[in-house]
Amino acid sequence: MADIMDLARLWADHDALHVHGVAVSLLTEGPRPEVEHDEDGAVIRLRAGTTGATLLRLDVPLGDAIGYWHPAAGWDRHLVADWASRWRAVGLVDSAPLGCLYDAAGAALLAFSSDRVAATTRMRFGVAEPSARFGVWLAMDLLPGEQCRIRVQAPGRPFADAVRTLTRRLSGGDEFPLPDAARTPAYSSWYSLHRDVDAARVEAEAALAAKAGCGVLLLDDGWQRHADGAGYSGSGDWSPDPAKFPDFAAHVRTVQGLGLRYLAWIAPLLLGERTEAYQAMKDFAPHAVPRLSCRVLDPRHAEARRFVVESCVDLVRRYGLDGLKIDFLDFAMVYADESVHADEGGGRAGTDIGLAMRGLLTELRDRLRELRGDELLIEFRQPYTGPGMLSFGNLLRAGDCPADATGNRVRTLDIGVAATAGAVHSDMLMWDPGASVRAAARQLHSALYATPQISVRLAEQSAEHRAMTTFWLGFWRDHRDVFTRGEIRAGRPDQLYGTVVASSSQRAVITFYAEHRLAALDLEGFTEVALVNSTAVDHVTLDIGGRAVEVGLDSSDACGRPAGSSVRTLAPGPHTIPVPPSGLCVLRPVPPKPRADVLERFARVRQPRSTSSHRRGIAGSR
Repeated sequence: MADIMDLARLWADHDALHVHGVAVSLLTEGPRPEVEHDEDGAVIRLRAGTTGATLLRLDVPLGDAIGYWHPAAGWDRHLVADWASRWRAVGLVDSAPLGCLYDAAGAALLAFSSDRVAATTRMRFGVAEPSARFGVWLAMDLLPGEQCRIRVQAPGRPFADAVRTLTRRLSGGDEFPLPDAARTPAYSSWYSLHRDVDAARVEAEAALAAKAGCGVLLLDDGWQRHADGAGYSGSGDWSPDPAKFPDFAAHVRTVQGLGLRYLAWIAPLLLGERTEAYQAMKDFAPHAVPRLSCRVLDPRHAEARRFVVESCVDLVRRYGLDGLKIDFLDFAMVYADESVHADEGGGRAGTDIGLAMRGLLTELRDRLRELRGDELLIEFRQPYTGPGMLSFGNLLRAGDCPADATGNRVRTLDIGVAATAGAVHSDMLMWDPGASVRAAARQLHSALYATPQISVRLAEQSAEHRAMTTFWLGFWRDHRDVFTRGEIRAGRPDQLYGTVVASSSQRAVITFYAEHRLAALDLEGFTEVALVNSTAVDHVTLDIGGRAVEVGLDSSDACGRPAGSSVRTLAPGPHTIPVPPSGLCVLRPVPPKPRADVLERFARVRQPRSTSSHRRGIAGSR
């Protein structure tokens, strides 16, 4: 592929197709792309040429372009120059071949996806200075006769709508079952306890987590033998540390008896030198990661895939777990640029790391579902939360961002844009135990539009922090369907989703994450609108549309304590609503009072008859 990646050639004058204003150019040898139109846009069909190396360019005039979003955007949501852009390999366990260029109104200018969600695609994008156009390049090694479909969305739709339509097409309806437990607040041991875990400590935290409203416990790194070494030098044996968990199965049952589902952490691709498994598997883990003191198993080897699957299945079966948190799957991408050939015994799954991982995860999913059925819980973490992974897991978690409320908000909403199934989970929530409850509450606010995972030492919480945690988890559970199944409007990605609105049926929640932001709202049809003020100021601003509505306002502070009630008429236009910092205000329309003339007529109709005639009526009825 290297010979087609010279940037100087990428803007060469090629004969381009034009689809919804997008110029589509095949820059390598091969049959001319075919185009089919449907109700959502167009599908571009590519067929492999004689070499298999295929490079496609999509480009549009810049117009009012303001930013470019893709699943691995992170904080880079600006318009990069094409000469500053680098090729990035994406596939099943790292991001997805998906992107959206949008304008100042948040509408899509170029929204596209490729159906190669498993096999590796190399991508590059950026602004071309001479032509004032924005381009995306997709480079693929297609097998002889292989086809690839690139879907281009018609422009003008809101960014999130355009992306969700694309990902809905990619998922294909083969999603992992979603039990109710997947949409239940969870407790994780990672930030709270790190590797300092044992049965007694975890059980004590689990009891408090259940009392606070959690329904899932995730035991993170530290439970296994050799976990006390540097990095992941002890990864590979995946058996409980007998000093910490002398009877791991009994411990799991104890936590489950508290009403919690139990998941354990595992990093099955990592292989450390301190384990018994190292000598048997080191030949199938050629890539070393010195900073983590481990190697990475190459899943293109049948032996490596078998080892990973058996490690995970044995852990669930032996100890009665409800599922697994499967970590570091993206490390398989270290083999994305290597080319290997199948050995004589068929021991390699071809040359593509994404296809090898798809084979591994398919077998793992099928084996685990034989044990736990549709109640199985499998957590994946960014960057492997793309559309291709929806068949293999159902808890899609934000990447690590300890105590970073902005990062947690942005990452969970990014997953939500690209996921059409599964439950989006926040990164574990932690905060300074000595911080104010207002500061701590903002961590919980960051996870409102996902399923929150908390990771603080509950046994050491102050009374105020405990009240705050219980209040906001209770608020989330009461509005769970609004947050996880409602329509979410979050604005432009480059503005980091400063104001977010979720609505479902007759309820809505608006969260203000930045000061001096205005949220547009038409109260017509809503019976309740909750305003969450995740800022340090004491008010929020609504821009009321439609007709004037009289509403009752009930405010609470960060701990849920009443902070005032009033009745106001909200006419069309902007209104400042007092809400305590890190607090809540619930608006409920006041039923209209009957008019005086209606009340007078009603009173005449209801005038009681005389006692004598009333008695005669009763007597006559006998």
